[in-house]
Amino acid sequence: MANIRVSSHPLVAHKISILRNKNIKPKQVRELMREIGQLLAYEATADLPTKSTSPLESPLTTYTGTELATTIGLVPILRSGLIFVDVLQDLIPTARVLHLGIFRERLSLQPVEYYNKLPSEPNVEQVIVLEPMIATGGTAVAATSILKDWGIKSRIKFITICASRQGIENLIKNHPDVEVFVGEIDEVLDDHG
Repeated sequence: MANIRVSSHPLVAHKISILRNKNIKPKQVRELMREIGQLLAYEATADLPTKSTSPLESPLTTYTGTELATTIGLVPILRSGLIFVDVLQDLIPTARVLHLGIFRERLSLQPVEYYNKLPSEPNVEQVIVLEPMIATGGTAVAATSILKDWGIKSRIKFITICASRQGIENLIKNHPDVEVFVGEIDEVLDDHG
């Protein structure tokens, strides 16, 4: 699966190991999720296109700067994806935040869209979907379909801390062009997806 980028960063592995401990406190969970999100965001944004700026002045000389050459949309899947928004906005202050609310129905495990605040026309060229966990992949597939129907035809990336092998395979089967930046992949799901 060429579009799946499992982080090999030792800090990601270390922080996920702490995050998975059943005895940590909620404050630690939030802190760790933000920290892991920042590390994964660094990896997910490494290939963003750039362009040169007009000449700028430093205290010593004139120089040509660099700026992003594309408009970025951050799409947190409500509510869990909101944990990554501040971290990404710190890295990309010009990014627009676009909200999608999708939950997984408990019995069928099927995604249900309950909130969509996308503008009538796309106002970004590339999106980064923020979803801390991909279990069955149904929500990720639904979010990608919504974004493509909205008009984003390429350059959709996911940042997720943990994903199941089944969920990743489901997403890539339905949307092989999507890139996923993940901290860790679990081989199995429990009975609750």
